[in-house]
Amino acid sequence: MAEYIWLIPVFPAIGFLINGLFGRSFAKGLTAWVACLSVFCSFVVSALIFAQFLNLPAEARVFEMTAFDWIVSGDFSTKIGFRIDALSIIMCLVVTGVGSLIHIYSAGYMHEDPGFRRYFTYLNLFVFMMLILVTADNLLLMFVGWEGVGLCSYLLIGFWYEKDSAANAGKKAFIVNRIGDFGFLLGMFLLVSTLAAKGVWTLNYAELQANAHLIGPCLAIPITLLFFVGATGKSAQIPLYVWLPDAMEGPTPVSSLIHAATMVTAGVYMIARLNFFFVMAPTTMMVVTVIGLFTAFFAATMGCAQYDIKRVLAYSTVSQLGFMFVAVGVGAYAAGIFHLMTHAFFKGLLFLGAGSVMHAMSGELDMRKMGGLWKKIPITYGTFLVACLAIAGVPGLSGFFSKDEILWKAFSLDNGKFWYMAFGMLTAGITAFYMFRMFFNTFHGECRASEEVKHHIHESPKVMTIPLMILAVLSIVGGYVGVPHLLGGSNRIEQWLEPIFGAGHQPAAHVASWSFFNNAYASSGATAHGDEAATEMTLMAIAVLIGLLGIFVAWFFYIKNPEIPKRFVKRYNNFFTLVHNKYYVDEIYGFIFVKGLFGLGKLCKSFFDEKIIDGAINGVASLMGGVGSLIRRVQNGLVQGYAFAMIIGAIFVIYFIVRMIP
Repeated sequence: MAEYIWLIPVFPAIGFLINGLFGRSFAKGLTAWVACLSVFCSFVVSALIFAQFLNLPAEARVFEMTAFDWIVSGDFSTKIGFRIDALSIIMCLVVTGVGSLIHIYSAGYMHEDPGFRRYFTYLNLFVFMMLILVTADNLLLMFVGWEGVGLCSYLLIGFWYEKDSAANAGKKAFIVNRIGDFGFLLGMFLLVSTLAAKGVWTLNYAELQANAHLIGPCLAIPITLLFFVGATGKSAQIPLYVWLPDAMEGPTPVSSLIHAATMVTAGVYMIARLNFFFVMAPTTMMVVTVIGLFTAFFAATMGCAQYDIKRVLAYSTVSQLGFMFVAVGVGAYAAGIFHLMTHAFFKGLLFLGAGSVMHAMSGELDMRKMGGLWKKIPITYGTFLVACLAIAGVPGLSGFFSKDEILWKAFSLDNGKFWYMAFGMLTAGITAFYMFRMFFNTFHGECRASEEVKHHIHESPKVMTIPLMILAVLSIVGGYVGVPHLLGGSNRIEQWLEPIFGAGHQPAAHVASWSFFNNAYASSGATAHGDEAATEMTLMAIAVLIGLLGIFVAWFFYIKNPEIPKRFVKRYNNFFTLVHNKYYVDEIYGFIFVKGLFGLGKLCKSFFDEKIIDGAINGVASLMGGVGSLIRRVQNGLVQGYAFAMIIGAIFVIYFIVRMIP
């Protein structure tokens, strides 16, 4: 299959060209078929390559293909080349698999929209760019895909551009991402210049990995930090997370695609792909972990105080991405990719479920105007419940396995610390609380919608509910590829990614120091997984209890005694208002950066432009005018004056001639 790997990104490109060039004459059904089939064909090719990989030894699971030379300048050259290995094939399956379901769902959700053809054209372009990003065999081609998804996010978030809020959200996403992209570019420039000084001119991943030792730990830190700045933009981490909640202005399936399968995963993927540089920079790894941890917690608290169902999910995405960064920050790259995969299933399901709720509620987004929907939209209700249980980390579902893996690795690896895990557990508990706050407010209790809306509440058509059911199944079974040894599994996804990230690390020394749990475990006669098993089992149980406690508190507050939240908001109104307004981060950014830039622009205009540049030009013009004025006085037309000047001139000439005669 190696010679066909280029088909993975090409199929969506074909769909984009067909609908973009000829879609005007197509019926809506044909447009949807072209768009959906193009992504599904990419999924089929990805699945075939994955099946072939299963029959190959681990070291042979790499397919590379060079299409043609792209840039050749002196010693530097780069190519349009593709690489499929154990890491990129997972990304391809997620992007094309979940992307196909979102395309199918969109055919129903966007059916009445007048921009139907434009929507699917953009959607195909988005998937094409994301596949370029994950299948590229070099950093420069990855950057093309990186910029491409940024452009597509601008087009799709601002899809309903006639609304100011949508147009502004698109611009905000584009501008904030440019800040991160600047870091990516600087990192790439510094990397190239460093390697070029050693005689190595390349951006190919395999060649970069082979020559990573030439960089040295001192330069590895600034290079990886610059790449991390790029990752914070694409994957919405502090301080560049502010574009993601506003991205809700786009159509809901777009939110699902951005949050689940494509754009926001790019930063995590990039760090995982460049893991051989990051392991050389422990300082950067610590920064990645701390930023990820604070982002996870910070976003989770904001999710507790939102009423807009899509914004709750948006902050949930920011928070879950923080967990992934914690994983890659402590060196547990496989755990980060594992959570990326399971998150794609349940977050895609949550957004599509929210779209189904909006479809039933005539476009309503405010949870305060919902309630009691579980009887009227049972499929949406059931699948939404599965997704909420998965993200809350309830045992047996995909989110439990992947999140627990991150928490355990955040504690047990050499780079891990107890407070990383403790902070992560607290965030996981908050996640369970606000997800079920949203769930109970939306589906349970008395319906708070208007009578007109109540009259029209109905389940979505099959073209929308079937993708929900498929994603619900994946949200349940998707985690079983990573069942830990402790629970009798073999963590197959970690084994699968071993050729990329290396073998799993041994638990750090501080794990064995938890002698209380180890001794208690040993006294039971169980010695299957060594001393750390007791600690892992105990911490897993604590994490589960915290998650279940979050669900219970949400049930108690919003089902059992719904007056408690009202009293809380009334009593601590200032605090609630602070969190509800996202800690006023947007306003602070607006004051410092937006107004600051406007002030800087005015200063540049009044000082540099008007005083320096205009002043220099006007000064030269005035000088020339003065000189001209003086010369004009000489040429006044009076013969006496001319004769006098000639005599003076003649005297000077004679004087100089006399001086020159020796």
